[in-house]
Amino acid sequence: MLDLTVIRDLLARHGDALDAPVRGFTLGDTRFDFNAHRYLTGVINLSTDSWYTESVCRTADEAVARGRQLVKDGAHLIDVGAESTLPHAARFGVQAQIDQLLPVVRPLAEDGILVSVESYHPEVLEAAAQAGAKVFNLTGTAAADEVLDLAVEYDCAVILCYVQGQHVRDVGDFTFFEDMVPELLTYFGDLTARASARGLEKVFVDPGLGFYYKNLNDSAQRVTHQMNTFLNCFRLAELGYPTFNILPHAPEAFREDERRGAEPFFGVLAALGGTHMIRTHEVRAVSRVLEALGMYRR
Repeated sequence: MLDLTVIRDLLARHGDALDAPVRGFTLGDTRFDFNAHRYLTGVINLSTDSWYTESVCRTADEAVARGRQLVKDGAHLIDVGAESTLPHAARFGVQAQIDQLLPVVRPLAEDGILVSVESYHPEVLEAAAQAGAKVFNLTGTAAADEVLDLAVEYDCAVILCYVQGQHVRDVGDFTFFEDMVPELLTYFGDLTARASARGLEKVFVDPGLGFYYKNLNDSAQRVTHQMNTFLNCFRLAELGYPTFNILPHAPEAFREDERRGAEPFFGVLAALGGTHMIRTHEVRAVSRVLEALGMYRR
């Protein structure tokens, strides 16, 4: 059972990391102060293979309308993807992704909405930047240097994802560590150093909870890993960069008719653990969670 004794023991070991500041930066016309505020990213899935049907949009017009509504609901950034991360989902080539993404990215960007594009193809991310996207959600490492160079060229931020594989569609079994944080610090330390060497400071670090490894079928093991990731997230501030986390679903606990309650629940843990940018399909509900937590007075 997750209770205050778990948090007490965590803070007894690592409480000194709580006050580590991270850098803020400007995206478009918006200044982000991650030391003072928590921010939300809404989701648009253009692949019908995506299982969270509320975020699936079958036409560009539907996607643009959803993006505008997500901003009204409280999203600060809209993340758009053309290929699902599910293991058996259809794969789409570079041009097919570009053809789907640009009719969505361009009108949202023209509205002044900050758009992130999820892909592991540099060509897709560059086309999105030319259409107005301001964030690359990089779900792979094979082309990391090329993507970092593109981010500098187009003045974009990069979400660096922890992936045990070349990219999100090329993963096997997940290797667990007794404490994942040292592994994450080493992994992101290398990538952020490569970004900094290029003069790129607009970087998020994402522990990679949204990827489907073959051995994550044990419900208790998977959910424990997710909870620990959220609660330990404040320790990644040692890197000096804001953290980015997706909210999972725990379908064994939040069954089909209750599944929309999962993300608000995990949103509490993400906020308590110090995640700076939270990616969610349920923007309105998680926005209210953050609002309620913000009402607390010391």
